[in-house]
Amino acid sequence: MSLSARLLHTRWVVRAPIVVFRAHLGFVFGGRMLLLEHVGRSSGEPRYVVLEAVERPSPDRVVIASGFGRTSQWFKNLQAEPNCRVSIGRRHRVRTVARVVDAAERAEIVARYRRDHPKAYAKLSGVIEESIGKTIDKVPYVELTMS
Repeated sequence: MSLSARLLHTRWVVRAPIVVFRAHLGFVFGGRMLLLEHVGRSSGEPRYVVLEAVERPSPDRVVIASGFGRTSQWFKNLQAEPNCRVSIGRRHRVRTVARVVDAAERAEIVARYRRDHPKAYAKLSGVIEESIGKTIDKVPYVELTMS
């Protein structure tokens, strides 16, 4: 397993940026990363995850990918409760509604990402495929609409 794939499976590495966002310093990621605050579907407790923004169609909309597929806890939680909060750039804990995009939208998003970020696409695609055995165009994508 490559270093990148191993890091994605290392809890403290993937959770470290949460501290940055909670300190209202999310702007250091330049809008490419966001903190998603969602509700645990069983516990009802707040849960946090930092994710990469695949694209930002507008200032109030952002698309994220579930790199670990439909088994990601945050993905399952958003399906159970789509109301969440997002911190991105200088915006902190903005009320947001999540929606899983359909296959046609996903294909368009992936095509734009491949075109606009070819190096990131190649690297991320390889890491996701190595980690879960699926290509980047097969994982679910979620659109977050901030209010």
